[in-house]
Amino acid sequence: MKKIGITGNLGCGKSTVGSMFKRLGAIVVDADEIIRGFYKRNSPIYDKLISLLGDEVVSDNGDIDRKRVADIVFENPELLKKLEKITHTALYEKLWEIERNLGEDDIFMVEASLIFEKNTRHMYDKVIVVYAPYDTCKRRATEKGMSPEDFERRMRYQMDIEKKKELGDIIIDNSGDINNTWEQVKEVYKTLKSDP
Repeated sequence: MKKIGITGNLGCGKSTVGSMFKRLGAIVVDADEIIRGFYKRNSPIYDKLISLLGDEVVSDNGDIDRKRVADIVFENPELLKKLEKITHTALYEKLWEIERNLGEDDIFMVEASLIFEKNTRHMYDKVIVVYAPYDTCKRRATEKGMSPEDFERRMRYQMDIEKKKELGDIIIDNSGDINNTWEQVKEVYKTLKSDP
């Protein structure tokens, strides 16, 4: 089994690239999606999150309101660190659970924004960086409804994309035409399948 990280910054198009690899036959999981699931009231770490963040983050349906959480933790780096310790520990357990059930010929891909920031590069055989310039990422994020202020705030916690590009093993340039991205993905997948 090959374990590949797919990273990039907000608005780079990690999910788009991930879905393309999935179409080709890779097993792709989105770390952010798994973490979002931890904010549901039936999640295994729900109580830990409430005791860390307080009852004011609970929404009317009993789930934890991620927007309220973001407003609190992005102004409090110490709290953010504690929150990430809880969610990332649970995330790695979940990934290990998935991994255990895969075959030796499988290509297992994890979409995760903070591979380099969290020093988890060693967990992967290779890391793919999905690249798009800062302005393109900002435009995409705001077109999807994120405020420019929220974008800037979140980007402060992400390594500069140019630096990520230097650290990655494989670069997929997603700054232009989607068909061009698809051609790059097919080429990368073929290489990953044929590499020993």
